[in-house]
Amino acid sequence: MDKLYIIIPAYNESENIRQFIDDWYPIIESHNGGGESRLVIIDDGSKDDTYEILCECSKDRPLLEPLTKTNGGHGPTVLYGYRYAVQNHAKYIFQTDSDGQTNPDEFEKFWRQRQNYDAIIGCRPERQDGIFRKFVEKVLLLILRIIFNVKIPDSNAPFRLMDSRLVDKYIREMPEDFNLPNVMLTTYFAYFHEKIRFVKISFKPRQGGVNSINVKKIIILGWRALGDFYKLKRDICAKSIFK
Repeated sequence: MDKLYIIIPAYNESENIRQFIDDWYPIIESHNGGGESRLVIIDDGSKDDTYEILCECSKDRPLLEPLTKTNGGHGPTVLYGYRYAVQNHAKYIFQTDSDGQTNPDEFEKFWRQRQNYDAIIGCRPERQDGIFRKFVEKVLLLILRIIFNVKIPDSNAPFRLMDSRLVDKYIREMPEDFNLPNVMLTTYFAYFHEKIRFVKISFKPRQGGVNSINVKKIIILGWRALGDFYKLKRDICAKSIFK
């Protein structure tokens, strides 16, 4: 019974969220292992009516599960969703974002390989969300290689299918407010030689609304991330659970 939880963070996505649900709800319907799979969309304290729209859409979509929480940012909301999926005994966790940049038609090629790998992670060789974000990703990959000695093609792609046991193992090492959980999960997987595969995906421009992460925020998050990475590296070396 391949119980699947699709985890989606959402913040001020009232322009996108109906279309997003229309696009992704058929995916969870067709992979509803034992009748317990869920499309979990977590409203991160939106200032618009995102959560109200989610609740309205869930009335005739029993597999859609809207949640809401105090605003904490994208990363902590993703972590919140991962912990929720683990607590509800999902076998597989898939994560993507609600801004319409990823393509649900590409999910199936991930799902078909689920028994061969513990994690299948998207790789964006051609991304259409701006030169600055491409540059940031390249810098991030360089930092991860320097600190953790891992060589990966994409650290933060919001299109990933993972065994929930593997997710549970590593998110325990992150604080609840950690801003880059997908980056660190990818790094952990590579560092400890977990059975993972990177698969090319398409990546479109944002389909509507305003991105809440601007250049200034990216720089601030990046500076904080450096300290977090060094601390997590020290933890890796100190804790026997990973030896």
